[in-house]
Amino acid sequence: MKPNTTKSRKGTNLKFIGRAFRSRNYRLFFVGQGVSLVGTWMQQIAMGWLVYRLTNSAFLLGLIGFAGQVSVFVLTSFAGVFADRVHRRNLLVITQALSAFQAFLLAFLVLSGYVQVWHLILLSLFLGSVNAVDMPTRQSFVIEMVEHKEDLGNAIALNSFMFNSARLVGPSIAGLVVGLVGEGFCFLINAISFFAIIITLLAMKIPKQKTGVHSASLFHGLKEGYRYASSFPPILYILLLMALINLMGMPYIILMPVFARDILHGGPQTLGFLMGASGVGALIAALYLASRKSVLGLVKLIIIASSTFGMGLVAFSFSQYFSLSLCIMFFTGIGMIASLASANTILQTIVDEDKRGFIMGLYTMTGVGIMPFGSLMAGGLASRIGAPNTIAIGGIVCILGSLFFLLKLPLIRKSLRPIYAKMGIVREIPPETP
Repeated sequence: MKPNTTKSRKGTNLKFIGRAFRSRNYRLFFVGQGVSLVGTWMQQIAMGWLVYRLTNSAFLLGLIGFAGQVSVFVLTSFAGVFADRVHRRNLLVITQALSAFQAFLLAFLVLSGYVQVWHLILLSLFLGSVNAVDMPTRQSFVIEMVEHKEDLGNAIALNSFMFNSARLVGPSIAGLVVGLVGEGFCFLINAISFFAIIITLLAMKIPKQKTGVHSASLFHGLKEGYRYASSFPPILYILLLMALINLMGMPYIILMPVFARDILHGGPQTLGFLMGASGVGALIAALYLASRKSVLGLVKLIIIASSTFGMGLVAFSFSQYFSLSLCIMFFTGIGMIASLASANTILQTIVDEDKRGFIMGLYTMTGVGIMPFGSLMAGGLASRIGAPNTIAIGGIVCILGSLFFLLKLPLIRKSLRPIYAKMGIVREIPPETP
């Protein structure tokens, strides 16, 4: 009798959680980036509170979010090509140093009392441009850090764990720091935290990157990449769903100061706890994904998680009680990271190697790159119909997007089945198991 390979490869196992730590370079990256991300989350929370304190404008909250992320949408695809032609570790050191400079300048302006809204807009644009180079470089650099290629999926899940651990710790610390000594010290702490990742990057032992010779033009490569993505149903529909979630759902983050102050009648500590609750849920989801043995079942998980995220946003929009809002944010965080990380893992697993950089560039564009348009739209809409109605509309659209993805599931399964079999993930995949 043929063994039930599908069953043996599905599910979770705690011993799989940390297998990417076998690679020394990844261990260094995990520690350094983890410290830096705590500072990054502190700055994000402090920035939102500072803007709302100075302006009392939901629209300007959206505008600052737009300024900080629009460069990612414009520059990421070109930055990804550039990252393939230089030493990625050295490029990351430069981007981290520039991010530290931006945080130091923010701290100086706030602590000296000279800060104005136009300063925040310009500095957000600057940081967004740096991130447009940093993000695709960092994603492609993971492959160089992980010595055992079978650990790539685990490393992606651990990155989500690291990100959401910082998402849990950073906002909570930021709420306390802002309440005690003001936003400027959050920016200063963030600036100092960048030294952790810079030091660990310099401590890595990375072989010289082989860039190869690229005879085709950049625009020809972009054309071929778009043709590949649009003709392959799993990649096409995953990217479309992620774009919808990031456009309509993720801007809830920039409206959190409105809920914390005007609806729940709290202060910066309330904002920190709300973001922390979402971080706890995201952390649990990341741990679950890290413990999984393979990609089997992740397509269904995307549908469940994106629906959970949308329903969480709708429920949160109606809540006027702090404890209930914390509980809802917990489940919203689970749905958010489970859908995004599952999509990332599937894409990295099934994509052709010569298209990996381009597809991950598209993933970044449909994520962080498209969020500024959602932030701007959410800020403008919230100023007209209120933050609760804006969040509710976003949640409903996310639910509808997950239902559309469900309708395309048979076509996605049909495309995934031969790929999984060819890769040896399973010997035989029943129709219901991708």
